[in-house]
Amino acid sequence: MNEQLFRAIEARTDDLVALTADLIRFPTVNPPGDAYTPCAEFVGERMRRSGFETRFIRGEGTPGDSDRYPRTNVVARREGRSPGPTVHFNSHIDVVEAGEGWTVDPFAGTVRDGKVFGRGACDMKGGLAASIVAVEAFLEVHPDYPGAIEVSGTVDEESGGFGGVAYLAGLGLFSKPRVDHVIIPEPLNKDRICLGHRGVWWAEIETKGTIAHGSMPFLGDSAVRHMGAVLSAFEEELFPALDLKQTRTPVVPEGARRSTMNINSIHGGQTEDYYPGLPAPNVPDSCRIVIDRRFLLEEDIQNVKGEVLSILERLKSDRPRFDYAVRDLMEVLPLMTERDAPVAAAVAAGIREVLGKEPDYVVSPGTYDQKHIARIGHLHDCVAYGPGILDLAHTPNEWVGIADMVESAKVMAMSLDVLLRGVGR
Repeated sequence: MNEQLFRAIEARTDDLVALTADLIRFPTVNPPGDAYTPCAEFVGERMRRSGFETRFIRGEGTPGDSDRYPRTNVVARREGRSPGPTVHFNSHIDVVEAGEGWTVDPFAGTVRDGKVFGRGACDMKGGLAASIVAVEAFLEVHPDYPGAIEVSGTVDEESGGFGGVAYLAGLGLFSKPRVDHVIIPEPLNKDRICLGHRGVWWAEIETKGTIAHGSMPFLGDSAVRHMGAVLSAFEEELFPALDLKQTRTPVVPEGARRSTMNINSIHGGQTEDYYPGLPAPNVPDSCRIVIDRRFLLEEDIQNVKGEVLSILERLKSDRPRFDYAVRDLMEVLPLMTERDAPVAAAVAAGIREVLGKEPDYVVSPGTYDQKHIARIGHLHDCVAYGPGILDLAHTPNEWVGIADMVESAKVMAMSLDVLLRGVGR
């Protein structure tokens, strides 16, 4: 039966390529959230033709949502002939900006040399297309399957997923008994199963000062100089300490097996174009940085925050007139699905059958929408698996290999067979 399933996917290769190219041609750039609705409607119509009931759900009131840029998600469901579990394939339809350096049109869906090029080709419209073709081939071969199948195209993953999976999870759409198993076709390479991700703490740190005339800085107190002391302490104390922390989990790439922190941005003083061509003549009374702290499964979130706060508190006691404020922007705990969980075992069986090798089990350096499925939906049988080379995501001339999509679709279709029909367990 696997051979019949695989032949059904191979017969759809041209359709898989065309579907991927069509999806790329929707410039679903986030921010601001362009073309979400027509892309969701395109996916929904495709699933409707395959017998799915489709729903369009707007993430009303979520960051970025507006009448001009509605956060439109599509969720499609098809019930089987008898009771059983539900398998859900979730892909995000948003992409990052194209940026510079392209030699092809980033939104043309160019097909060349066995690849489909374009922004979102591997991250993750190729994965969405592969999951749709996998489901359609499965339905052809096994029309009497038990349980239910769902396919969703959701928004805003690139900016945290709050208008997409987080919103839908809050409505109960990623919880039992509605859904039992979730596969997210992120581009982790076709022979890898991604079990989870590191944790993240985003925060804004502000140092405070006193405004005064720039010609008499001694009458004020520079918030930028105070921030300089913070950054020096981070360089001398925090970064070396983070570099010593190592995880036992299989995070990729190797460098991400340590704790890390990135300074995302810095803003100090009044605007540089206070008057056209001239800076503001003031001592800055505020300076802000945004930190992106990625932490390991072995670390506790309170200790992660405490490492930063202890430095700030020490500076407050040692440095005259030093004052600060910290504002949490986002925190997500690390998570990792067990290797022998049903969905991981099903995907592993597919990789063994299709690729003839044992899968690599990895953990992502950054978060993705699995975080919302786990923390809001309380559904932990979830992995990321899909075509595409992770290193190509967000780069110029992004592409996904056609053969990789076909093989990944076979793995996904076999995973469905294992989870719904119990074949190959």
